[in-house]
Amino acid sequence: MDLKATSYELHGRTAVITLDRPDRGNAWTGRMDTEYRWLLDQADNDPAVRVIVITGAGKRFSVGGDSQALEGHVDKGGYDRGLSDEQVHPGYGVHPHFDQPLASHMGLSKPTIAAVHGAAAGIALSLVCFCDLRFAAEGTKFTTAHGKLGLPPEYGASWLLPRIIGTTRAMDVLLTSRVFLAEEALEWGFLNGVLPHDQLLEHVLDYAEQLASNVAATSLRETRRQVYLDLHRDIGTSVSESLRLLDEMMGTDEYRQGVRALTEKRPPDF
Repeated sequence: MDLKATSYELHGRTAVITLDRPDRGNAWTGRMDTEYRWLLDQADNDPAVRVIVITGAGKRFSVGGDSQALEGHVDKGGYDRGLSDEQVHPGYGVHPHFDQPLASHMGLSKPTIAAVHGAAAGIALSLVCFCDLRFAAEGTKFTTAHGKLGLPPEYGASWLLPRIIGTTRAMDVLLTSRVFLAEEALEWGFLNGVLPHDQLLEHVLDYAEQLASNVAATSLRETRRQVYLDLHRDIGTSVSESLRLLDEMMGTDEYRQGVRALTEKRPPDF
């Protein structure tokens, strides 16, 4: 695909997807959505990739929906992606509840980490919510934005935010559409860490490499799937499924390598 709104790089075993429209604050468009899905699909199906990092070019992660595109939606009376090409659907097919835009992150086979700086608004905040781990630069601004546009919470934010930060705090940011900063988000448990801007991406890439080096790929895949599937099932089903996976995964080379590393008192070589 000819990338016009995103870029893609490999750093060892980490794929970095960058929202790349810095002159527009990496504002989200139908073109960016199509490219982003395609790049997720590339990373998720590349056996050399263990972790996926998502960030933005320039001064901001993403200001949300592009204002020019929003004006076009007004003229057309509804959402128009503006593209006729077929989209790929990474993460689809794992569970029916995941077969929706952005929710499909839950069906991916590899961890996703958001490295957020400057601002993340509207759909960009939802994207950050759907990442497994979230790190931000000091002073980064977050907002749902929808209320000031006369819109509902976007892309599952009303489902995700209460589960991440609790209903009371989620109601505050959803009802007011107010800006909250990275430091406040860290206190709430929304973020895994806050760092100086010039250290953010380096820290996230180091974290990603630690995941790739110290945790088996199958464990990364199944752990995140268990967590997201458990949000939709009862405790008994969760326990029985964990026991099934335990039996299945004990027959793998990764398990044998992990046991050898443990007995030899050395790091595993995954």
